[in-house]
Amino acid sequence: MKHIKNLKIYIMPELVFIALFVIIFGIFYLHYSTRNKERLSLIEKGADASIFFSAKAPQKKSSVPIWKVLILNLAVLLMGIGSGIFLGSILEAYTLIDEGVAYAGSVFLMAGIGLFTGFILSKKLIDKE
Repeated sequence: MKHIKNLKIYIMPELVFIALFVIIFGIFYLHYSTRNKERLSLIEKGADASIFFSAKAPQKKSSVPIWKVLILNLAVLLMGIGSGIFLGSILEAYTLIDEGVAYAGSVFLMAGIGLFTGFILSKKLIDKE
């Protein structure tokens, strides 16, 4: 019984990445091959090809250039990262939180808030036009 306590299982990191790749490839392969087989069987039965497309009305093309949306999102993201660094330095100076946790946590939090804000602003910009 003494030997069983000290038994450690070691998995090579390469096997984890290979297994992850195989799983992702398998999911995509099953999805596309099944979809293709279903469509072929419907075509053989004489179904109309319009059932493969969504029934939504075609949306009008936005008049806002894509570069404006990208610049807006990048600007808000960078402002979020900057404010996250500032917030991390405040947390480090005035609390007992570790330096790495304060900076990483606040940067990721503020960057996420910045991305969400950029999404909302882009949506308003596109809907306004």
